[in-house]
Amino acid sequence: MPFEPSDDFPFHTPGQPQVRPYGAEASMLDCLASGQSARAREMILHASAIANVAVTDVVVGARSVVVIHGAADGESIRDILRDVSFQEQLSYPSDSREVTEIAVRYDGDDLDSVAKQCGLTTGEVVALHTAADFVVEFCGFAPGFAYLTGLPAALVLPRRTTPRARVSAGSVAIAAHYSAVYPRESPGGWHLLGTTTHELWDINRRPPATLQPGMRVRFVELA
Repeated sequence: MPFEPSDDFPFHTPGQPQVRPYGAEASMLDCLASGQSARAREMILHASAIANVAVTDVVVGARSVVVIHGAADGESIRDILRDVSFQEQLSYPSDSREVTEIAVRYDGDDLDSVAKQCGLTTGEVVALHTAADFVVEFCGFAPGFAYLTGLPAALVLPRRTTPRARVSAGSVAIAAHYSAVYPRESPGGWHLLGTTTHELWDINRRPPATLQPGMRVRFVELA
C-alpha cells in the first residue's frame, strides 16, 4: 500500500531538529519541516565527502533523514547532522535546478470532486496544479513513486475516505500537501487528477527511477 497521509499529517508542527543514533550503523536527523529532507540529504552527502567519512546510503523521509554508515563512524556522522540541522536554509531556492516536465491529460476520475471540495472550477484546479513548482521530497512504497511537495494550499485535501483497490499506472494524484504519479498499478486512496505516459521506472536504466529527491517537477497540460 502507498503511504497515505493522515488528515492531520501536513499540519504537523516540527520541533527543533533532533540528531540521534538509529541502531549501531545508522543515525537520524529528525523533526524537520516539510520541504527540508531532500535538501538535508544533499548537504549531508556533500559534508561527508569533504570530511572523508564513508556513507553507505542516505534515506529521505517526510520529516527525517537516516544515514547508513559504518559502526565506527557514528559520532562523525552525527556531528555532520548537527551542523546541517543548524543551517538557516534547508529548503531549495526555487530556481536552483533544472525542471523535469511531466505531460498530463487532466481526465482523472476525481477532478470534478476535487474542484467541488475546493470551491473551484476544474479549469482552476488544472491551472493551479500546472503552475506549481514541485520538489521531490522523498520516494517510497513502490519503485519510482515520488512524493512531491509544493501543492498549492487551495488544493490540499485529506485522502479519499474509501481507497480504490486499483489505481492505474500513470495516474497523477494529490493527497494532503503532496502530488504524485503512480508508476504502476496499485491500490491507493489519493485523488486522481489525470494521467501521464511519462515513464517513472525502468530497471534497465541507471538510476532506474526518473524522479530523485531534490529534483524539481512541473506538470504540463496536454491539449
